[in-house]
Amino acid sequence: MATAAASTTTALIRELTLRGVILGGLITLLFTAANVYLGLRIGITFATSIPAAVISMAILRYFQGSTIQENNIVQTIASAAGTLSAIIFVLPGLVMVGWWTGFPFWLSVAVIAIGGILGVMYSVPLRRALVTSGDLPYPEGVAAAEVLKVGAGVGGVEENKRGLAAILMSALVSAGFAILAQTRIVAAEAARAFKFGAGATSVSTSLSMALIGVGHLVGLGVGIAMLVGMITSWFVLVPWQTGLAGVAGATDLQALVGDTFRQKVRFIGAGTIGVAAVWTLLKIIGPIVKGVLGAIAANRARRAGQGAGLPITERDLPITIVVGTIIASMLPIGLLLAAFGQSGPVGSAMGGTLVVTILYILFAGVVIAAVCGYMAGLIGASNSPISGVGILAVLGISLILAALFPAVDASATQALVAFALFVTAIVFGIATISNDNLQDLKTGQLVGATPWRQQVALILGVLFGSVVIPPILTLLNDAFGFQGAPGAGANALAAPQAALISAIAQGVLGNNLDWGLIGLGAAIGVAACIADEMLRRSNKGMLPPLAVGMGIYLPMALTMLIPVGALIGHYYNRWAARAANPDFAERLGVLMATGLIVGESLFGVAFAAMVGATDSAAPLALVEEHGWAVPLGIALFAAAIAWLYLTTRKKAALPLAA
Repeated sequence: MATAAASTTTALIRELTLRGVILGGLITLLFTAANVYLGLRIGITFATSIPAAVISMAILRYFQGSTIQENNIVQTIASAAGTLSAIIFVLPGLVMVGWWTGFPFWLSVAVIAIGGILGVMYSVPLRRALVTSGDLPYPEGVAAAEVLKVGAGVGGVEENKRGLAAILMSALVSAGFAILAQTRIVAAEAARAFKFGAGATSVSTSLSMALIGVGHLVGLGVGIAMLVGMITSWFVLVPWQTGLAGVAGATDLQALVGDTFRQKVRFIGAGTIGVAAVWTLLKIIGPIVKGVLGAIAANRARRAGQGAGLPITERDLPITIVVGTIIASMLPIGLLLAAFGQSGPVGSAMGGTLVVTILYILFAGVVIAAVCGYMAGLIGASNSPISGVGILAVLGISLILAALFPAVDASATQALVAFALFVTAIVFGIATISNDNLQDLKTGQLVGATPWRQQVALILGVLFGSVVIPPILTLLNDAFGFQGAPGAGANALAAPQAALISAIAQGVLGNNLDWGLIGLGAAIGVAACIADEMLRRSNKGMLPPLAVGMGIYLPMALTMLIPVGALIGHYYNRWAARAANPDFAERLGVLMATGLIVGESLFGVAFAAMVGATDSAAPLALVEEHGWAVPLGIALFAAAIAWLYLTTRKKAALPLAA
């Protein structure tokens, strides 16, 4: 009786509603447009889950009967579409290599939608393996859940009041500092290049309070692993490679270091991520199989009329629908590939090429969905090196095409490069969505959402995003163009990730890629895997190999503060364990760290809108760059973080009202 009653109560909760879908679609339009423009203009995108949750709560509170689960659906739709905008890391490459002159609407929609829907389907069994049964921190998923809980008033009155105050306080400080940094009164980033050994390197950090929050949430183990990768990258690999290039004649040391990192060390990092990804997949294959078997068992129970008695955590989309959708998707993928490849060398061997390519998409989709979901669980969707996964995906299909067509002329090579990018776009859609989906499903787990409803919302988010992205790409291509594309003007958009992925396809198929760098990265990955296993078996900690690979691959500016935040969070939690109310003290720290992400994320939305409206990369700049900006920024940043943690400790130490 208790189970039936609980099931009835769950069914009555307002969750997947028409107004939630409409609101999610409207937020999608705003966030996706902002992310596409910002990503193409300056090479970064922002996480959309938390801003969407905040906006949803602010609007739905005026409607009768709104629930935390309904707000969760809104943020799920908006975050799926916003994350799908990362397809800009691949599709512009087709224009940059001269194969497309624009973005055909229906063809682009089909590529984005099919890849995204496959990402949702691959994520369904992964939810059981990596979310329900896993122990990954999912920092952004936890942060979004905390925001939703506080907004819905979950917990005691006094606890909720202090939690809301902690989020607001840190969000205001985080957003305030981000605004001040954009005025250029203080620096947004600190960097210094210098000679090191026989070469050169640099130390840099973006003064991002959100990264401190992420570090607090991911914990010390992941933070240390990223620090190991960062040290390996910037104090071993970069000095070595700059030494080979020659430092003596360099007129701009910072430019030399930056170019070396992008053109050399990132490929080493991609090799490390590749090995770590395979190792991680082997380690989680057991839970994945268990998750698939659990989904099959739940489907049997549903068919036997026992679906109402299933726990809410077992109510995924039926596994028959999941598998059927994956298999059925291969038909439109085959038609798209056939239409795209008919004018090049693929057209002369269409049947065999399509079979091999479709099998590659099936296999790579499974691997990449698992790896991206794991990476999101480690450090969050917005900090995952998703372009590194794109590198591995384009490497895979380029190697296949090089084996199938070993000796072709220049025009045929261009056609193969375009075909490789087209296939990568489909696989990359799987990567971006699975990178976001499991984060959203973690949020859903923490707020009591029904998995299948949230998975439907993810599909809706994909469909919204796939319709919105191509027109925005067309608009930006017509207005600015892309650097490196035929006829690009002086104001062309950089699209740095698309340029890198296109260059890799050209390097493999043109037979001029430096495989030694990738091989070295693979060797580092093997060493990291061995070290992690030794630490775990001796109960001395862990060194997640993927986190090490991320530390090598990502710029230091994006990684430096994550280990710092992890260390600060570690010491805060040690203090919280000795507090009068340890659970509340620790949760207040989580809420404060969440606020750091919330404030900067919301400002990211507003800033993207300002960049688009003014066509300026620095629309808030009040002064020219000056010498005091960096030391003043570092001092103010450190003081603000110290004040936030000390204030949070004081509030956590106060007894809760009875």
